[in-house]
Amino acid sequence: MSETFEKRRMDGVVFRDCYLAGAVFDDVDLSKAAFTNVSLRGARLADVDLTGASIEDANIEGLTIFGIDVHVLVQAELQRQGREG
Repeated sequence: MSETFEKRRMDGVVFRDCYLAGAVFDDVDLSKAAFTNVSLRGARLADVDLTGASIEDANIEGLTIFGIDVHVLVQAELQRQGREG
C-alpha cells in the first residue's frame, strides 16, 4: 500500500531507510527535505516545493516530478558525463 501526502508542510523532514515506492506527494512543502536510502520507485510528486531538498542513495526508477521521469533525466546526464548509471 502506498502513502499519500497532500497539502502538508514537511519542510526539513528526513526520510531515511524507508520504502516510499508508489507514494504520492501533492501540494507538499518538501523544502530542505532529505531522502537517503529510500525507495521512491514509481512515486509521484506534483505541486511540491523541493528547494534545497536532496535525494541520495535512492531507487528513483519511475519517479516523476511534475510529470517528468526523473530517472530518465539522471541516466541521460550520467551518460553525458561519461559515467554509468
